[in-house]
Amino acid sequence: MAKKILVKGDKGKKDDNRRDTTPATFAFGRDNYLFILIGIGVLILGYVLMIGGGSDDPNEFNPEIFSTQRVTVAPVTLLIGFGIVLYGIMKKPKV
Repeated sequence: MAKKILVKGDKGKKDDNRRDTTPATFAFGRDNYLFILIGIGVLILGYVLMIGGGSDDPNEFNPEIFSTQRVTVAPVTLLIGFGIVLYGIMKKPKV
């Protein structure tokens, strides 16, 4: 009979013919994905609020670029959106 020679590091190795039957687990739960999608929606809203305020003629100044919507509301909306996405990533998923 032939002896089986163990190579260093082979000890306790699984048989290659057996399949791993453990179920796949996801990094995030359903709630996490929901918060991330809501956050992305708020981010898109924030970027849409920033659109506009330009001028067709480069020699003409348009004061609409300094409107409250573009200077205050849109950046705050973006910060809220990033916060929601961060919460969705950091939230511990339910088991």
